[in-house]
Amino acid sequence: MRRIVGIVLAVLLIGGVAVAVVAGRESQGTGTATKTVRGVIGSEKAEFFADPEVVKSLAAKGFTVKTETSGSWDMEQLPLAGYDFAFPASKAPADELRGKSKIQGAPLRPFYSPLVVVAHRKAAEILAGNGLATLSGKATGTLRMGPYLDAAKADRTWQQLKGSAGHAELSGTVFISSTDPLASSSGALYLAAASYVADGGKVAADDAAVARTAPLLKKLTSVQGAQQTSSDAPFRDFISGVGNPLVLVYESQVASLLLQKQDVGDLVVLYPDTTVSSDHTLVPLTESGRELGELLATDKWLRELAVRHGFRPQGAAAEFTAATAAHTDYLNQKLTGVRQAPVPTSKVLHTMAQRARS
Repeated sequence: MRRIVGIVLAVLLIGGVAVAVVAGRESQGTGTATKTVRGVIGSEKAEFFADPEVVKSLAAKGFTVKTETSGSWDMEQLPLAGYDFAFPASKAPADELRGKSKIQGAPLRPFYSPLVVVAHRKAAEILAGNGLATLSGKATGTLRMGPYLDAAKADRTWQQLKGSAGHAELSGTVFISSTDPLASSSGALYLAAASYVADGGKVAADDAAVARTAPLLKKLTSVQGAQQTSSDAPFRDFISGVGNPLVLVYESQVASLLLQKQDVGDLVVLYPDTTVSSDHTLVPLTESGRELGELLATDKWLRELAVRHGFRPQGAAAEFTAATAAHTDYLNQKLTGVRQAPVPTSKVLHTMAQRARS
């Protein structure tokens, strides 16, 4: 009897092992195997790639994405061996990076965001009262670039503007805080828009053109003192109530907070009447990097997630409009009255930034 029981138990044990092996194989067959893709990105996209929904969606498509942040222009100086992609905030630094890539083809621009200026309510009202801006809604309006640049040339102070009396928080020279143009895309694009307006609607194409507006661009930069290499920190300072009352940021940073229903205080969004849209351009360094870029551009759910983080998907304006319908008090959805300034070549833009910072 013992021998029979032993044989039965052995058969059951072997059967159990066989079932477990089969189940394990089936489990491996139905699981999602992902390949790890490494990239360097602008900090304005860090929250997007860290979003659990984005991580989950990419994993379902076979990707585990690991990122490090850097200023867009600083990416040129990084040793890119071991990275699968670089993802600066605009086309100019991407053009430079593409020269280091062995992967050729059309640039990948999944989404974009125009540059805007955030202001506290009182600062925006004073600018409007002095002809430097117009207010068109509860918390949005237009920055008049021509008059603003004239004020910058004249070193106008807040105290010289009517309506500023009694507002101690508004003192000193009127200026917009921007990022370091030698390190960051938004800072360089700000100079491009300012140069375009100051030179009568001409795109700087050579050293002579850069020289014509260099004194103004240097003034716009030097008045700020030390500059950040990313727009993230100045924007967070602004939201927390410290720092300069006028800060250049990406529209996506504002839209993201609104869509997440976070408190933005007395924030007013001023769209420069002449601005530059930041085309977030992915530079593939490997085939895996290109696959990821194509996925970000074409996958509908990933585009929706990008919109949640405030970005405007390329070729899908309706998706952004629908998602931000409840926030038109702050956002100029159709960019009405906003002119897009052409951006100089990366070489000219870099020279412009060097002259401004010298």
